[in-house]
Amino acid sequence: MASIIKVEHLSYVYNPGMPGAVTALDDVSFEVEEGDFVGIIGATGSGKSTLIAHMNGLNRPTSGRIIIDGRDVWADPGKIRDFRFLTGLVFQYPEYQLFEETCYKDIAFGPRNMGLDEPEIDRRVREAARFVGLDEKLLDRSPFELSGGQKRRVAVAGVMAMEPRILVLDEPAAGLDPEGRDSILSAIREYHKKTGVTVLLVSHSMEDIARYADRVLVMAQRKVAMYDTVENVFARAEELLALGLSVPQVTKIFLKLRQMGIDVPADVYTIPYAVKKLVEAKARHDAGESLELPRPGSAAQKGGAAE
Repeated sequence: MASIIKVEHLSYVYNPGMPGAVTALDDVSFEVEEGDFVGIIGATGSGKSTLIAHMNGLNRPTSGRIIIDGRDVWADPGKIRDFRFLTGLVFQYPEYQLFEETCYKDIAFGPRNMGLDEPEIDRRVREAARFVGLDEKLLDRSPFELSGGQKRRVAVAGVMAMEPRILVLDEPAAGLDPEGRDSILSAIREYHKKTGVTVLLVSHSMEDIARYADRVLVMAQRKVAMYDTVENVFARAEELLALGLSVPQVTKIFLKLRQMGIDVPADVYTIPYAVKKLVEAKARHDAGESLELPRPGSAAQKGGAAE
């Protein structure tokens, strides 16, 4: 499948040429295939938010290029507006950007700016509201009368209604209770599955990334530290911890088991997968096989007897 995003040697400096210049991104390169769901993680100051602000032209590279759908975003600055519709960006706490008198008008704001006719705008508003689980009865109410979770749904629906090919979200579940965060993230995952849109999700929650993403981009010290499938990234849990990042609790448990010498895999990152591996380990035990990790240099290790 073709890449819809190509980041080539991207660097970004705040206040370039000034005494207070700060490098926020340093020679960052990666590609995202169309339809991918990529989780972006990294410690505070690693460059995550600066990176995603390049995806629709909010930031202009100090050096390097951002190529979206085969076009250099900054090749023609006069056409930046096109990328604002191609790439939908949901900021952290997006409900603070709500301003219209009704939820309907807020969701319709983007489609209306695209010059669409009213029937098409209406279709998009109602479809986006369904995607995020917003009751149609709320569309005629002021967004300021809603709960925090409902406001968040309105804000996300407003971006979805533009039907971007790339949806970029910066901590979309920040500040919500567990039920609210599960609800909004599940809605985003369902939207991804039904539309095939490419999703970039920034989150500090390793559990969320493990549960929803297909690939993970790890930022560290303004560079790409890892970029691989979820399984392969969380298999490097000790490296993630060394970078000051967390890993899912279940991954920590399996790391501890391995440190105790028990032969379990290192790439466990979800509860269902953990249960599957423990059931397999029990079956090996019942069959009389050793559950201990082979010692370094042993015949078992050299023979590739690992799972």
